[in-house]
Amino acid sequence: MVSIRDVANLAGVSIATVSRVMNKREYVSKNTEKKIIRAIEELNYVPNPLARGLVGKKMSSIAMIVPDIMNPFYPELVRAVEDTCHKQGYTVILCNTDDKKYKEKSYLKVLKGRGIDGFIVASSMLDKENIATLEKENTPCVFLERLPCDKPRSLIQVDNFNGSILAVQHLLDVGCNRIAHIYGPQEVPTYQERMNGYEEVVKSLPWYTSSYMIAGDSQMEGGFKAVEKILDRHPDIDGIFAGNDLMAIGALKALQRRSIRVPEDVAICGFDGIAVTIMTEPELTTVAQPIYEMGELAASTLIGKINGDITDEDSLYVLGVELIHRNSTMKMRKT
Repeated sequence: MVSIRDVANLAGVSIATVSRVMNKREYVSKNTEKKIIRAIEELNYVPNPLARGLVGKKMSSIAMIVPDIMNPFYPELVRAVEDTCHKQGYTVILCNTDDKKYKEKSYLKVLKGRGIDGFIVASSMLDKENIATLEKENTPCVFLERLPCDKPRSLIQVDNFNGSILAVQHLLDVGCNRIAHIYGPQEVPTYQERMNGYEEVVKSLPWYTSSYMIAGDSQMEGGFKAVEKILDRHPDIDGIFAGNDLMAIGALKALQRRSIRVPEDVAICGFDGIAVTIMTEPELTTVAQPIYEMGELAASTLIGKINGDITDEDSLYVLGVELIHRNSTMKMRKT
């Protein structure tokens, strides 16, 4: 069996030099690199997928890091990334972190050693140390929705602030007089922006106090529990804006459990536009993100960076949103 020592002997270099070339960790002269690659080809040395990538100069693989694959938003997003990458000859490795920092760091450690060409990151758990490592190795990255630090990056997001204004104003327009907000984790900028949009609309209204805002955990269960708490505080609410569709679905279930009619007694609007919102009863009004377009743009931007067609590290794409009016906010009939 051919070993890395055989490659080093044929190329006339040390094992450490072969390892540096294979792992792309330190600078090796072009001539030395060519000798090593020639030796790999001649000996047909293939210890793992990395060697095949070296011979072809790149792996044609990208990694996509998502925080919660159980959230229906992310499978829709991943599908768009995979479709776009497949057309360009790239494969996609999916990494689910459950929003846990140690899992994200573990994925990066493993994948960097396997010659991944670039990363699409839909998470804010990366720390400055990991970002610095990616920068040192010139690993192309594109971030979705949230940045891991305050330095300029290639970022794709939607207009969360104005989308929330759209949602809350819609609830007022259909006759709501007291609107609660179920917000997601505030360490995530997306949810901060959506809360700010809510406050922008209601802060000057005579009934408003901060007690109309209640924390959820971005899941259906969080929306359910939030409604239980908000009704204890303000049983007179007649509108709910949830920071994402999953929390809105949980809120709908909690209201129905209490025999509170939607939308006649309380109207509900979510945010994201995931497909499951047309399966609820009543169907859920939502501020829809262009999910597929986001995935397409992320993949095409990353591939452009890998191929050297895009060199601007400071690119920012802000996509628009659309209010989809469904039965959960139909004009209320007061009885």
